[in-house]
Amino acid sequence: MGILSLPGFLSCGKKKDFSLTSEKDAHSSDSDENSERGNWSNKGDYLLSMVGYAVGLGNVWRFPYLTYQNGGGAFLIPYTLMLALAGLPLFFMECSLGQFASLGPVSIWRILPLFQGVGVTMIIISTFVTIYYNVIIAYALYYLFASFQKVLPWSDCFSWADELCSKTRIVSDCNTTLHGEIINANYSFITSNNLTCINGTISYKPVQFPSEQYWNKVTLQRSSGLDETGRIVWYLALCLLLSWIIVGAALFRGIKSSGKVVYFTALFPYVILLILLVRGATLEGALDGIEYYIGRQSNITKLMEAEVWKDAATQIFYSLSVAWGGLVALSSYNKFHNNCYSDAILVCVINCVTSIFAGFAIFSILGHMAFVSQRPVSEVVDSGFELAFVAYPEALSKLPVSPLWSFLFFFMLLLLGLDSQFATIETLTTTIQDICPRVMKKLRVPITLGLCALLFFLGLICVTQAGIYWVNLIDHFCAGWGILIAAVLEIIGIVYIYGGNRFIEDIEMMIGKKSFLFWLWWRICWFFITPVLLMAILVWSLITFSSPTYGSVAYPTWGTAVGWCMIIFCVIWIPIVAIVKIFKAEGDLVQRIVSCCRPAANWGPYLECHRGERYSHVVDPSKKKEHEIPTVSAIVY
Repeated sequence: MGILSLPGFLSCGKKKDFSLTSEKDAHSSDSDENSERGNWSNKGDYLLSMVGYAVGLGNVWRFPYLTYQNGGGAFLIPYTLMLALAGLPLFFMECSLGQFASLGPVSIWRILPLFQGVGVTMIIISTFVTIYYNVIIAYALYYLFASFQKVLPWSDCFSWADELCSKTRIVSDCNTTLHGEIINANYSFITSNNLTCINGTISYKPVQFPSEQYWNKVTLQRSSGLDETGRIVWYLALCLLLSWIIVGAALFRGIKSSGKVVYFTALFPYVILLILLVRGATLEGALDGIEYYIGRQSNITKLMEAEVWKDAATQIFYSLSVAWGGLVALSSYNKFHNNCYSDAILVCVINCVTSIFAGFAIFSILGHMAFVSQRPVSEVVDSGFELAFVAYPEALSKLPVSPLWSFLFFFMLLLLGLDSQFATIETLTTTIQDICPRVMKKLRVPITLGLCALLFFLGLICVTQAGIYWVNLIDHFCAGWGILIAAVLEIIGIVYIYGGNRFIEDIEMMIGKKSFLFWLWWRICWFFITPVLLMAILVWSLITFSSPTYGSVAYPTWGTAVGWCMIIFCVIWIPIVAIVKIFKAEGDLVQRIVSCCRPAANWGPYLECHRGERYSHVVDPSKKKEHEIPTVSAIVY
């Protein structure tokens, strides 16, 4: 074939640019329906990217803990209901929204210019979260490398440990009988005089497992608090750099490269979970752990407690990654007539089944740990960092060939984290592409790598000796209320201002006409149940707010103030952008507000062939003059 090939016209009747000077964008290919933005190479790329984005660390280290804490198997009832009432409706809405207009989370608000600040809020929150999320991936990398030793470094109290380190409980004192009298004596006195303790009177010294001290003293080199920043922990900084190099390498060609990487990063964690489950189920005490997880007899009475329903709704909401902007961004690369309805249901079901399945793998081995250490399961179970980097590593260190199991576990955490990170960075680059498409087309690789480099430097504060306090602070504030506020405004704006029935007609342009009964459930959720539930969670979170702590360490006043500043910085763009839009509109105040509550002139399907009569009036943004340079205001107008 010669230098010039003439394949004629692209699908949808869109002419291809045959200019000799045109540059090929690695983000798109000849087979793409949308040659300007690109499409997923196939549906498998999209589905696995969505599964990888939704299934993250929370499925492994938070859901199992919530299940045993809230009534065992009975917790699955509110969990499933919240999936149907809050999680799935929002998930389907965002997938449909991104696919319909083929735009990212900021530009998508051409649908309702007054609310474009909601998209900006999503992007800023995603930026904050991606900074500390890669730090957690760096922790997993560090433990992964530490597993390449014959003896795991946290398996015993080595040179780095202090006098509180112990693998077993240490008796402090107890009551005993001496010369016919009951006395209380320390344990050394009792053993030296060959006495015995009276049952039920033994007191134990406060001790720490080797894995706990290794986490605090070696991995983190943790300081006393946020006030004591300390130095950068160099090996964590190198692990952070490596994690960003992996992310940058996977995303250098956008969805064309990340869509292939996820075939491994999204699927292999299931293989590891299965291996851990099979191994855990064969261990002594595993049944005790699983019974503690699901419960021999589930506590149905727990369903009468409001806290259980709140935990179920919160877990579903954050587990599915709604209102972060990522679902809109990933779905924007779908072909227009893709069945986003079945995709949404499939991904949500996979996400929830993964959470339940992970619980069995986690609790079977924690049950064995409780058996070996002769402690109740409740004393070895935890959530979050303590489960991933203290309790579970301690349990793994007690297994034969422990380095192998440790490697598999932390490799699984690494892959689960990377999947979500790929999608979050893709959300940021999609936003840049929508603002400056020509620049992104020519400079995709340097922009992507530059973004990763910038986020790496911003994350260095999180690998200092006070780093874990910063990670916890950002998670406490940014990953909470900001997302809830964005979700509430998103569903209110689309359903009540743009119009829920109008939005349903948009979806039917993609997936075909559906019956009234088909949409009845979605109308009930979108118009009433979902917004009410989201408002309830938001109000509950505000009422029950408590100052952040990390373990027993309280944050200084200035630290809490920084947290408030972060969340204010995230959400303040909602009123600022709304005011700017109203100011730029024409007419009196009421006319301006009404104008900003109507879709922009260029709102509709991205490609002209998909617009039909409903959107025949749409102003094609691709027909701008060549010399026109895109600006931030050009996102909508």
